[in-house]
Amino acid sequence: MTENVVVLGAGYAGAGAINKLQSELGGNARLTWIADVDYHLVLHEAHRVIRDPDVRSDITFPVHEVADPSTQFIRDEVTGLDVDEQVVELAEEENVEYDYVLVALGTKTAFYGIPGLEEHSLTLKSLDDALEIHEAVKEASQNATRGEPAQVVIGGAGLSGIQTAGEIAEFRDNHRAPIEIHLVEALEEIFPGNDPEIQQALRDLLEEAGVHIHTDDPITEATEDHIEFDEGDPLEHDVLVWTGGITGRDALDDADVEKEHNRVNVSANFQTTDERVFAIGDSAIIDQGDQPAPPTAQAAWQAAEVVGENIARAIENRPLKTWEYEDKGTVVSVGEKAVAHEVKPAFGVSLPVDTFGGFPAKNLKKMIAARWIADITSWNEARKSWSSL
Repeated sequence: MTENVVVLGAGYAGAGAINKLQSELGGNARLTWIADVDYHLVLHEAHRVIRDPDVRSDITFPVHEVADPSTQFIRDEVTGLDVDEQVVELAEEENVEYDYVLVALGTKTAFYGIPGLEEHSLTLKSLDDALEIHEAVKEASQNATRGEPAQVVIGGAGLSGIQTAGEIAEFRDNHRAPIEIHLVEALEEIFPGNDPEIQQALRDLLEEAGVHIHTDDPITEATEDHIEFDEGDPLEHDVLVWTGGITGRDALDDADVEKEHNRVNVSANFQTTDERVFAIGDSAIIDQGDQPAPPTAQAAWQAAEVVGENIARAIENRPLKTWEYEDKGTVVSVGEKAVAHEVKPAFGVSLPVDTFGGFPAKNLKKMIAARWIADITSWNEARKSWSSL
């Protein structure tokens, strides 16, 4: 009997898994791909759209460029997962039955119960989000003056917050716009949990770009025109962007698999507590011993390679592979500049320093994005996108 394999989500995890499954399954299964958009977005470059909306054509790829003709694609919102009946519930189309399902829905922004934050902030989880931030910043700057510049506040100084601040600074400079940018972090330092060397390098670039950095004071409330802190004075805003955390999708609320904050708990072979349900990417908390795999693009890319093979193995009743995350380093952009840290040597060439910036870091970040685009589409598509990365 031909098995039905269903993949949910078109992010890094979903697109990468589709790419791998198409080569692994052969004629042994019917493959269905379900997502609420009909394209794959290179999400770690979505911040570029904040500066220039035209970039979107270089970082989005229609599903037909990723999916084989034999792969069925359904554009719809996933509203539920019934593991007893083995069906995916959709907002508009009929429910889709599965024999094996891969949950790769990503996450939504967490607001941690901070009063007013969800109502008064923009987020960066999609292409539409990036376009909305662009329009909000543009409108605020048009209504501002040199004497009273627009106040743009970014809450959360992790990867997304830092890159968002950098792009808004580039927009300000390119358009000579009257904008003041504030980056707010509840913990003691920006890019929390990372090496002090890259933290300082990123701080230097942000301050060089004129970004005001506020740390060690959590936001306690947000209103239409200001945020309040636990200790410091309120900070006014014309535009508030919140990038402070993640939680699972509502579609998994009633799914009868083990979860934590609506993210699915999975073993190192990507199986959940239901052997026919697999999960990877930000949707999943993947067991890696002392701590789970990080919710990053890098981890999703690596996991997608193995989960595709494991689903094929499950169908054939073969033992599943165990995955171990390998940290290959970090590259973060601040506008047109970038910082790289602890990047693994390539082609046997050792790097003389742990942290570096300049032209090498900038082009390394472009190459990482280009390599991903080439893997799921072609090197020709990657070449065409190069200038926007």
